[in-house]
Order: sequence, then C-alpha cells, then structure tokens
Amino acid sequence: MKRKPFWPDRSPAFLKIRQAIREFPGDPAIGLSGGADSLALVAAACAEGRDVLAICIDHGLQSESADIAAKAAQQAQAMGAASKSIAVTVPPGNVEAQARQVRYDALLAEAGTRPLWVAHTMDDQAETYILGSLRGRAIGMAEHSHVVRPLLGVRRADTRTACVELGLHPWDDPMNTDPSFKRVRIRHELLPLLADIHGGDPVPALAAAAALARDDAAVLDAMPGSITCAELVAMPIALRRRSYMAMLRSAGCDAGFKQLQAIDALVTNWHGQGAVAVEGGQVLRAAGKLEVRTGSS
Repeated sequence: MKRKPFWPDRSPAFLKIRQAIREFPGDPAIGLSGGADSLALVAAACAEGRDVLAICIDHGLQSESADIAAKAAQQAQAMGAASKSIAVTVPPGNVEAQARQVRYDALLAEAGTRPLWVAHTMDDQAETYILGSLRGRAIGMAEHSHVVRPLLGVRRADTRTACVELGLHPWDDPMNTDPSFKRVRIRHELLPLLADIHGGDPVPALAAAAALARDDAAVLDAMPGSITCAELVAMPIALRRRSYMAMLRSAGCDAGFKQLQAIDALVTNWHGQGAVAVEGGQVLRAAGKLEVRTGSS
C-alpha cells in the first residue's frame, strides 16, 4: 500500500503549484528528472489526489545517472506515486538535442493512454523564446501539444521553494551550469543583464511574447500541409513560412531563418536550384511541390 505523505499546513509556494495544475484533467504520467521542477509537479499532482505514474529516464550520460533516477523514483513513491526508471541510449551528435528526443520517445511510450506531463516553467518558456529568436524564429511552448505543460505560469523559484517546504531533495543537474550550452548562458548571463537593462524581471514579458507567438502558430499550423508551389506563391509570406515549418516538423526536421528563406526561394524564385539542407534532411522542389527528404543524402 502506498504511504500517505504529510502535506504541510502552510506551504505558499507549493499551493501555487497545486492551483496551477487544477485546470489540467486526468491521471498523468509525469517525466521526473529528480530536479526541483519535476519533483514539485509530482508532489502537487499527488496532493491533488491524482493517480500519478512518475517516469524517470536514465540517459546514461553521467556515471551516477542510474542512482539519480532510482532516488527520484523513491521520492515519488514516498509521495504516493507509482514510478518507473527507464534506461535509454543517447546517440552521438548534439547531446542536448539527441537526449531530448530519446527522452520524449521513452516517456510517450511508457505513458501509454495517460496524459504526459512535463515540468517546464515560465522561466523555461522565456529561455526557449530567446533561443528561438536567436535562430530567427520566435517560438513559444504550448500547454497542450504531444505533452502537457501545467507549470508554464509558475516560476522556477516557486518549484525550488516548494521542495524546501516539503522536505524534498532535488537533484541539480551539472549540465544546468555548463556554459557550453547556450541555454545555460542565457539563464545565468543574459537574463540577469536584461533585468539590469530593463529595470526589472524580464521573464514575465518574454513569456507573454512567447505565448503570443505560440497562439499565432496554433492558428497558422491549421493550414493544409500538402499544397502546390503555385498555391504557396499566392499566399502571404507568413503563411508560406508556417507551411514550410509544418512540413518540416512532420518529417522530423527543423530549419532556421536563412534556411526558410532558401526554401521560400524554391517557391517564389524557382530557377532549377538544388535542395536546401535543413536540420535532419533537405528540402527540394519536384513536380511543382516541395518535398522533404530525411537523412544526409
């Protein structure tokens, strides 16, 4: 029988998280890294009476990773959640991107029919918006997509404080302080500088801008994906670019601003040019339509 944890009478940060998840229905599977964000999310779901499955992914990227996953699973069980620890293999290449892909593949497979919740916060949303903007394409994470993000309105400081209130012991991933990752430098260098320039916390405004970009994308993504170049050329540029992005995503590819410009030239300035290399493949024009070919060929 699962042990019933003791939830403190006064825990204002934890209460914010409990309130944030109430509009999200269902008994979730939750991706649990052992960090403060995901531990607080598991705790809130358990406190709200949900039947929770906590899924801990062992990426094998650190010598103690199996132990970290096991300890996270134990903390979830102590809060009343069921838990699983899954070992995955991260392919060579961009470590951050490859680890994210295999993690989501494993989480979705293990979640089955449960909604899959992940613990991205408002701070993550702001960082993602900056990263996308630096690639020439501002983006915002959605609350509902292939995963559910109930904490996009919650600050990272609140999840850490909630763990203190509950006596939980979050794991601090050393990759989160490694300056070789752009996200880390944005978090520890750029955002404090923006706060100084702005004269206040820049995260809420950046997250609001990300939400606008996300909502625009949701409408534009409803466009038909398979249309001819003749149909595309008659569209406004914003709609054409959205069509390109939908086409790339469906093939598991991605592109930055300059690549999108080159893809657009295949439609609007066609003179027999070759394929456009994108992340994960290439885009070419054939028989009056755009085609994505994955891989390096």
